[in-house]
Amino acid sequence: MLVVTLLVAIGTAGAVLLAHADAEDAAIDQVKGIATAVALSPTVVAAVQGPDPTKILQPYAESVRRTTHTTFVVVMATDRTRYTHPTVSLIGQPFVGRIDTALRGGIVVETHRGSLGESVRTVVPVRDQSGKVIALVSVGIITAAINQKLLSRTPAVLLATALGLLLAAAGSGLLSRRLRRQTHGLGPAEMTRMYEYHDAVLHSVREGLVVVDRAGRVTLVNDEARRLLDLPDDAPATTLELPREVAALLATSTTPAAAPGNDRADDQPVLVGDRVLVANQREIRSQGQAIGSVLTLRDHTELRALTGELDSVRGLTEALRAQAHEAANRLHTVVTMVELGRKDEALRLATAELAVAQQLTDQVMGALDEPALAALLLGKSAQAAERGVQLIVDDASRLDGERLPSRDLLTVVGNLVDNALEAVAGTDPPRTVTVLVVEEDGEVLVQVSDNGPGMPEHDVAAAFQRGWSTKENGRGVGLSLVRQVAERHGGTYAVTGRTGGGAVVTIRIPVRA
Repeated sequence: MLVVTLLVAIGTAGAVLLAHADAEDAAIDQVKGIATAVALSPTVVAAVQGPDPTKILQPYAESVRRTTHTTFVVVMATDRTRYTHPTVSLIGQPFVGRIDTALRGGIVVETHRGSLGESVRTVVPVRDQSGKVIALVSVGIITAAINQKLLSRTPAVLLATALGLLLAAAGSGLLSRRLRRQTHGLGPAEMTRMYEYHDAVLHSVREGLVVVDRAGRVTLVNDEARRLLDLPDDAPATTLELPREVAALLATSTTPAAAPGNDRADDQPVLVGDRVLVANQREIRSQGQAIGSVLTLRDHTELRALTGELDSVRGLTEALRAQAHEAANRLHTVVTMVELGRKDEALRLATAELAVAQQLTDQVMGALDEPALAALLLGKSAQAAERGVQLIVDDASRLDGERLPSRDLLTVVGNLVDNALEAVAGTDPPRTVTVLVVEEDGEVLVQVSDNGPGMPEHDVAAAFQRGWSTKENGRGVGLSLVRQVAERHGGTYAVTGRTGGGAVVTIRIPVRA
């Protein structure tokens, strides 16, 4: 408002100055025209050459003055003696002003303070028939009259100024109202502080944050989200391409036809590269309108790994507890048989189970030169026995050295075996799970088969996607992790049926030099 008011004031002042200059120019043109007309009048030419010029010229000059609304019309001799004047007492007195140019035949135009005050005047020569200057005519308008004429236009100027100020005030009010609505009533200082605080929080928080609008366009990604999603640090948020599973999760809430309830996710696992992220998604609303969606991400990779290890240890502990119970039963049986004098039968019973366990251990340790994988299979064998499942390590299994990172190999074999054990659980015996791990043709082949109910064909395509699970409360993460390991190493994965029932899951991972 201050700027607009200043501009209007400057414009008004400029208009007044231009109007004053125009009024002076108009007054000069007016007096010059009147003076020229009077100087050319035959009455004036004849009277100045007569014996008593004042008697004839005074009434004539006053008539012209009143008719033209000028201040004075003075006819004078070449020596400045006035023949006419509005103030009769000044007739015969010398004219006050510059006449040199007029005496030489020119025209004098000036602003001069004379007997009637400051005036805009002109002096023109009166010539006889031969062209000789025989008298002078001066016509003038006092500046007070010019200013009075300008003051008569003041209401129009003030009205235009007031109208301009009202329009400026209305425009400023509407603009201010719109800005307050868009900034929720925050002033510049508050907005600056809010930006500084929000920017500091977004850069320092240890939780990934991704914000998209209703059209699904990414509008904000903080530093932690860029790290978790392996996004470039210097790329604008609007140009980022999110990983497939994250983009699919966000699409469920930004699609116009999304079903009610799809605008949120609670602790949903998302696989990105070799990371297991936990995602929470909420719709963003402002003034009752949905404006986008926010996705928060937390890294649970290490926690998932520790949880898996803990589950394995817990399962192994339970298997060892069960084996200890069975061993105690067998020991009591052997002792009783010895007490009964049946030593040979006692010896055969005592060594039979030991031979089976030692045979499996020798087979696994001899075929697999990867200690972590061998330990995993032995532990899984104990878990399978506890569940009444026979875990068979195929005789063709052979893996020399650490051909793949131990963590990736354990992820693949462990999850496939766990899924196979779940598949045969609850089926009629015999329940078997067969594991084949072998290196051939420059790639590691991991094949796990079971004699369970198998997998329907319509589930095969979705089996390795996040969220697929046959368990009622399952997370559907195991096969997704297997798929990610295979894709990261450029391998393949497939699910096929098994002759006689069951499923065969085959993973092929190239071995890098």
